[in-house]
Amino acid sequence: MKSYGSFTWPRRGRGKPPVPGAVSFAVMTPTLLDLPPAEARTRIAAWVAARGLPAYRAAQIERRLWTNPVGSWSEAAELPAGLRQALEQEWPLPRLTVASLETSADGTRKFLWRLADGEAVESVLIPSGARRTLCISSQAGCALGCVFCATGRMGFRRNLTPAEITGQVREIILRDPADRPTNIVFMGMGEPLLNWPAVDVALTILNDAEGFGIGARHITVSTVGILPGMEALRARPEQFRLAISLHAPRAEDRLGLMPIEKKYALNRVLAEAKRFGRRVTFEYVMIAGKNDRDEDADRLARLAQPLGAHVNLLPLHPGGAPGLLPSSGNRMRAFAGRLQSAGVEAVIRRSRGLDINAACGQLYVEMEKKRRPAAAARAG
Repeated sequence: MKSYGSFTWPRRGRGKPPVPGAVSFAVMTPTLLDLPPAEARTRIAAWVAARGLPAYRAAQIERRLWTNPVGSWSEAAELPAGLRQALEQEWPLPRLTVASLETSADGTRKFLWRLADGEAVESVLIPSGARRTLCISSQAGCALGCVFCATGRMGFRRNLTPAEITGQVREIILRDPADRPTNIVFMGMGEPLLNWPAVDVALTILNDAEGFGIGARHITVSTVGILPGMEALRARPEQFRLAISLHAPRAEDRLGLMPIEKKYALNRVLAEAKRFGRRVTFEYVMIAGKNDRDEDADRLARLAQPLGAHVNLLPLHPGGAPGLLPSSGNRMRAFAGRLQSAGVEAVIRRSRGLDINAACGQLYVEMEKKRRPAAAARAG
């Protein structure tokens, strides 16, 4: 194992779901981009001093990590050529490469990023007026097997490193600074709170003024209800937002959609949400005949009321278990109306990027369908 800062970097293990709190990264050399800005600053300052360079060089170097990033040190024209060469050798900047980019008619863009070891993850950039929300991944694949989610069909591949998580933001900025995200949601591939050590650092990088400087209230962590991770997020002083993937108001119905219910029961998840001390959001994918009845709305209202929770009602995207159908528009409006009549703030979220497989995991699954026959043909 490699130890770096506060992290342990074990060898990856396929086929086994992650244990809450455990870290399973790919084998790779950690970089400055894996460190919280304060620690990166300390290491850079020591590195600069050891070479007898002026102290101001450290600030110039740090700024190029996140505040005004460069794709490689050779692009940092304010630094002497010799220093740029030394940085490339000592502290190379890892990159994510675009395996696929699709643009929707509504302006949504979906990126499939290829990682250094060949794994791939997705992120989605959603423009809305002056707001640019980037949905990012925290794992390659997912072990949770929610029946309506395309990522669940992949199984768990591995956890992402802090640099790979925040690299999704960094690459967007490198492509076009005008697209710099204003909001971040951990709602891409994987369960963020099953990769808490890396997500913890990523949150700091995203929020820190010397990192990407995104306000904590503009960063949302979505979870199915991993209790140790929820407790760890609650312990942080920043006002990060919490979204809970609920999807059914009764434990027995939720278990049929989300196997994690067996380990972290709905009543325990809601109790922890109440201790969170800040307003939470319930994410609720509406599936015809499964969770969209009037009685479901009434039960959901009773869960949301004590927490003052906001409810996002989401149309089911294709790509999960066969046979699942989205609730009709009329059913969704009636469902939202019952919640609102009970004093619960409920919003029907418009589907974005339906024409580009923008739901979590869809683009990866489609790309893999194309890759496998091509790889077999090459091998044959």
